[in-house]
Amino acid sequence: MRKLRKRSFSELVQENKRQLLRDHEALDQLEERLEQRLALRMLEQAE
Repeated sequence: MRKLRKRSFSELVQENKRQLLRDHEALDQLEERLEQRLALRMLEQAE
């Protein structure tokens, strides 16, 4: 069995980004969460 090479954190982040960009459902969920956070911030600033 081959020994797996340890990947750096930045490599893992890049791989995760690539997978998310291919997964449209996960991408939609992320966009929805970001929109909710933005809406909350705008409401907090309005107060």
